[in-house]
Amino acid sequence: MEGPRPHSPGARLPPDMSRPALHTALRTAQKVRDTGRGALLWGYERRLAREVRAHGRLPRHLGLILDGNRRYARAAGMQRELGHSFGADKAHEVLQWCLELGIPAVTIWVLSTDNTSRDPQELAHILGLLEREARNLATDPRIHANRVRVRAIGQHSAFPPHVLDALRELEDKTAAYDGMTLNIAVGYGGREEIVDAIKCHLSRRAAEGAGLPEVVAELEPDHISAHLYTAGTPDPDFIIRTSGEIRLSGFMLWQSVYSEFYFCDVYWPGFRRVDFLRALRDFQGRDRRFGR
Repeated sequence: MEGPRPHSPGARLPPDMSRPALHTALRTAQKVRDTGRGALLWGYERRLAREVRAHGRLPRHLGLILDGNRRYARAAGMQRELGHSFGADKAHEVLQWCLELGIPAVTIWVLSTDNTSRDPQELAHILGLLEREARNLATDPRIHANRVRVRAIGQHSAFPPHVLDALRELEDKTAAYDGMTLNIAVGYGGREEIVDAIKCHLSRRAAEGAGLPEVVAELEPDHISAHLYTAGTPDPDFIIRTSGEIRLSGFMLWQSVYSEFYFCDVYWPGFRRVDFLRALRDFQGRDRRFGR
């Protein structure tokens, strides 16, 4: 697929550098790498942007599977936690691109339920980043100027209280907004979402006095959809996954029945605006038949 891997093995950075020094050094290396081809890339990116805007058809709901953070770090010869830090930075960039194009809804998959069983040190780093980014978004002028409603979706009961407080504060501060909807899928799994939706529906009908035979007889797909984490948001019409993996891994299993998919070879922290625009151009060229 389109888009280069972020670094060749020969471009490794010294493993004994501090994390801030590694972060700075890698950013510098990226700038130096791009300088020689910057003019050509800039011109191509501008042309792509014009084409995408001129076409006009954009996703109503864009799903993003942010994959490849650890492999990005490994390719650069640095600690894996820094890959997640670079991934968080990239998420801020991509949010800006979506705002510029006026995409109404975006769901980014940050942490799956499967990944909550990772090495405790790595998981603690990811949750620390989540708390930091939630607090940053709560005061981000872009969020308030564009009236972005932010929701954290998934199963969060096992998260540390300080992380839950940061997510709750972010949701509370943006709850009344009517601009873009930004769903942050964290502690998220598609199967778990469907099970939770069914539990919610059964509990509600039981509270209304309905018996199980009655609930079974009347059950329709819309009853499940009404209790999904993304209820009230259109199903995603376009889903992008980075890192070259060609699978959904449980992302929005119910909602993605008619979604278009795009698998990009570049690792998430190396995902460029030109890669983003290429994906959207590809989406615009598809004839969507919705299973017909």
